[in-house]
Amino acid sequence: MAFWEPFAEFGFMQRALLGCLLLSASAPLVGVFLMLRRMSLTGDALAHAILPGAALGYLVSGLSLGAMTVGGLLAGLAVVAASGLVARSTVLREDTSLAAFYLVSLALGVLIISSQGRNVDLLHVLFGSVLALDDAAVLLLAAIAAMTLATLALLYRPLVMECLDPAFLRSVSRWSPVAHYGFLALLVLNLVAGFHALGTLLSVGMMVLPAAAARLWVRDLPRMLGLAGLICAVGSVAGLWLSYRLEVPTGPAIVLALGAGYLFSVLAAPRGSLRAARVPTRHLRA
Repeated sequence: MAFWEPFAEFGFMQRALLGCLLLSASAPLVGVFLMLRRMSLTGDALAHAILPGAALGYLVSGLSLGAMTVGGLLAGLAVVAASGLVARSTVLREDTSLAAFYLVSLALGVLIISSQGRNVDLLHVLFGSVLALDDAAVLLLAAIAAMTLATLALLYRPLVMECLDPAFLRSVSRWSPVAHYGFLALLVLNLVAGFHALGTLLSVGMMVLPAAAARLWVRDLPRMLGLAGLICAVGSVAGLWLSYRLEVPTGPAIVLALGAGYLFSVLAAPRGSLRAARVPTRHLRA
């Protein structure tokens, strides 16, 4: 079987491919900043936090793209705002308050779907169905990718400064809260986009795995952003093809392909990998 045969023959494979490429243009870029800010687990928490909003949207309008998108977006932003308020008003740190809210949100979302829907509905929301993307979903992913690129271009300098020294940015610029909460809003937006393809449990994989792999190959940020997007695109295409060829679920196949790229980077990358750690360091000689 030729590699391109399923993509040339079936419309649903073409839409899935286009959707994954659009996600690859935005989600890994957000993932790079997420990694540099040491917030990778925050992305996983927010991926679960969108579940009750998406569940309510599903109950109101069924598998409606608009209702589930708006519901998930509102739920994610509500968790971000609530955890930030608790962190500023109590002795709890933001990571602790975010973990508490995301656990409550996850349990609430599963309860809503389980009590009002069917097991197949729960599986669809939790794990997504990238092969079921329609034209409207692809247009939504394209709009989110364009918005992400434009926002990252606008906030690039303050985001870089916040990764390096957030305290310094707060002391010299008014852009600090804009960069912080703008980035979190962008994170929620991309998680909602990934939700339609991979579900709430796997969507963060397209952010974290390519970003972590790229970090092991390059140091400067522009190249890291580009490489993360490339790794995500290649892994997504490979996962799509393998899911078709082996007749396995598509979302897990994509994440496992990205995971294979990450493990290869951990073993073989020139900087910070296991191979690099075994190479003796050269010292200057007089």
